[in-house]
Amino acid sequence: MGAKFGHGVMILFVISASMFSMSMANKDWSFGFNYTDWWSRFGNHAQNKTQQPPRQILVGGSEHWHYGFNYTDWAFKNAPFYLNDTLVFKYDAPNATSFPHSVYMIKSFGSFMKCDIEKAKMLANPTQGTGESFKFVLKRWQPHYFACGERNGFHCNNGTMKFAVMPMLRPFWRWP
Repeated sequence: MGAKFGHGVMILFVISASMFSMSMANKDWSFGFNYTDWWSRFGNHAQNKTQQPPRQILVGGSEHWHYGFNYTDWAFKNAPFYLNDTLVFKYDAPNATSFPHSVYMIKSFGSFMKCDIEKAKMLANPTQGTGESFKFVLKRWQPHYFACGERNGFHCNNGTMKFAVMPMLRPFWRWP
C-alpha cells in the first residue's frame, strides 16, 4: 500500500513539474510577439550599451608587484576577473636596495601550490615590469596561475608572490 502511494505521489510531482516548466517556457515575456528562438530575440539588435568594457587591473593595487604582499588575498578582494581584462604587473627595476622580480605562468594547480617554477613559462623578466609595466590579457576561459620566479621560486613560497584567477564571461548587465 505504501509503495503504491509513493509511486502516485512521484507521478503527481513529475506531471506538476512538467506542466509548470511548459507553462513557463511558453509564457510571452515580451508583451508582444513570442520570440522563442535566440536569434530573433537577441541577434538582430545593436550591441548592449550597458555592457562593461574590459578593465585594466593593476596587480596589487597601489602596492604593485613586490615581495611580502599577499597576492592571493588581493585576487579574492578584486574578483571577479573577466575575459579580455588586462592584468598590469608593475615593479621596480632591480637595484642594490630591492629584489628583482619576474612574472611566471604556472601550468597546473599542483605546480602552483608547490611553486614549481621549472615547468612554468616566463612572461616577464626583471626589467619588463618597470616603466610602462608588463601587461597580460586574460584571453582564455581557464585558470591562470601567476607567480614570481626569482630565486628559484623563493618569492613565491615565502613571500606569497603568487595568485590565481579564473576569468568569467562578462555579464550583459551592469555588475556592482
